[in-house]
Amino acid sequence: MSASGREMNLAAYRRLALGMFACRENSTSEMKTTKWLALLVLLFAMRVGADPDSTKQDWTNYVRIGAYGLKGGDALQIVRKAQESGVSGIEVDNDIEGRYESFLHPEEKLKAIRDVAQAAHQVGNHAFVYIAGTECITAHGDQAAHTMAKDHPDWLQRKITGEPAIFGGGTAFWIRAGDEDVWVSPYAPEWRKIYMERVRQIAATGIDGIYVDIPYWMTHFKGWEDTWASFDDYTVAAFKKETGLDAKKDLKLGDFSDPNFRKWVEFRIRTFTEFMHEIDENAKSVNPEIKTIPEIYPGIEEEAVRVGADVYSLYGVVDAIAHEYSFGSGGHTASTRTPQRWFQYQVGMHSFRAFAQGKATWILNYSWDGDKKVDAREAMMNLAMSEIMAGTNFWDAPGHSMAGSNDLPTRKKIFSWIQAHEKTFYLPRVASHPVGVYFSPETRNISTEDFIRSYRGMLILLMQKHWEFQVVTPRSLAEFKGETLILPEVRILNDQERDLLRKFVEQRHNLVITGTDATQLGETANVTRFPRCPGKAYMSAIESDFERADPNSQAEVLKSLKNMSEVEVTASPMVATSIAAVEGNPHIFFANFAGLRGRVNPVQTPQTGVRVRIAKAGKGKAFFLPFLGDVQEVIGVHESDGRTSYTLPTITKGAVFWYEGGEAKPTKE
Repeated sequence: MSASGREMNLAAYRRLALGMFACRENSTSEMKTTKWLALLVLLFAMRVGADPDSTKQDWTNYVRIGAYGLKGGDALQIVRKAQESGVSGIEVDNDIEGRYESFLHPEEKLKAIRDVAQAAHQVGNHAFVYIAGTECITAHGDQAAHTMAKDHPDWLQRKITGEPAIFGGGTAFWIRAGDEDVWVSPYAPEWRKIYMERVRQIAATGIDGIYVDIPYWMTHFKGWEDTWASFDDYTVAAFKKETGLDAKKDLKLGDFSDPNFRKWVEFRIRTFTEFMHEIDENAKSVNPEIKTIPEIYPGIEEEAVRVGADVYSLYGVVDAIAHEYSFGSGGHTASTRTPQRWFQYQVGMHSFRAFAQGKATWILNYSWDGDKKVDAREAMMNLAMSEIMAGTNFWDAPGHSMAGSNDLPTRKKIFSWIQAHEKTFYLPRVASHPVGVYFSPETRNISTEDFIRSYRGMLILLMQKHWEFQVVTPRSLAEFKGETLILPEVRILNDQERDLLRKFVEQRHNLVITGTDATQLGETANVTRFPRCPGKAYMSAIESDFERADPNSQAEVLKSLKNMSEVEVTASPMVATSIAAVEGNPHIFFANFAGLRGRVNPVQTPQTGVRVRIAKAGKGKAFFLPFLGDVQEVIGVHESDGRTSYTLPTITKGAVFWYEGGEAKPTKE
């Protein structure tokens, strides 16, 4: 979990479950507290528009991350190593908050942070420092007279039965024998007061960012998965003050049909959204330019509600999110992923970019874990390619750790290439004529499996069909400019969402409803309903045999989408595409997953004959940038229907194609 050796063992550490932005039957009536209303206003005020302005970008949008343990006295060495390997965004770890000794006495670690910040700035780099969220370890706690648990037992998170969140060596691989590991209630007032004081002290060092690792409720160690903790006195009192309910008596834990349990779910997620907001406020009160970056494991799937950290809501109150993204079982490293798994990860990353609305999305994924039949360098390149094609920032790390690299020369090569083409990948991507796919946080909370299968199925269908798509959320619905919007098994809509959808339909746009219909709209020509969800049907086909799944098998729903894009792509369905305008020019990002076999083959089957046709291209030039290659011009052919056709060079791992208006004239057919 830290750069100094706390590896991220996903299989052992993160088996969580359920949800996102808390479920509620009547959103308006239940948001009664002034605090929550204020947070909603903040989320709206901080939201970047649907068409992000490149002038709002900062260093977080362009980072190439490497991580280093910070011992003190090693600042110059850390920065030198970072510079040598092309790192631009240096993560350092001495974890003031997560170690009881430095939580009480931070002076020595604060000096080390100040030193590395100054060293990074002297060479034009940026540095950010790791701190724990609610976890705190006391070294040799079995022998120490003072530990967090011994000194402050009332601060700890607890099961409903009263058992405190105290763990020892062997519970998790980063907890050494004899150490005491505890998880603190975010409502413990004295702990929170000291925590925020430490945040301000860290910000005062001049460090560029504070990286908050897993601000979670303790529901991910063995025996705690189904507890829906915490039921400590401080948390129970806060819930009672807000709702009038006794969390220990008035809830049916795990029952999403129980409105009181839904309130508990919402409260738990809101807690950590507000906690991160408070960290951000405290840090910026000292250093207005500092960035707050939480590290979060749950993504779009069912894990968020149980731990209380929901990236959809968190993006509104932080500057960037580092996603240690994983889901389900298997495929957690690039070397183990099947093509189907690669596409599912693309869905997740495109969702994060939509949630971020112009803020940076960092991906702390893992490329290689010692698989003997897989070349670590190929696995690293596959992971980097998949991430940058989705517009996210690549963080190179070995195995399941944060620090180091599986192959330093390959890191240098990848980072150098990303730096040379960073504007292509990280300038804002703006949709032109997308098919929208709606992400409903509340539906995902109460009906996770049905919603995610439908949502994933529709997005993978569009990626494989090579149509322009856009993930639309409640925050971006009002600004959506596409002609068609899909509601994939969306079962919960509030009054504002219904009103926006009604206006969308009244403007003669196409609304496609799959599965459940929660819109309350009448029968109209531009509302198409599919009671049997084609997204779920396509996911079933994918899961049965991904390589034989044919996107054209969903011809009826594809016809209803009325694709209006001026860009047409012909390529294998084993290639994921995303289409967007960058600086006003149409770009197509290709990620090739053909031929990949987890733990066996990390080398793609090259794709030849990929063709792009552009309507009304007229005079201009087209370019092709292969992954780790050089930009080359592509000559177009004018066709009888007025389109200009471009046959692309061979795509190995991935590539970008784009068109720029100009004076060059394509050749005649």
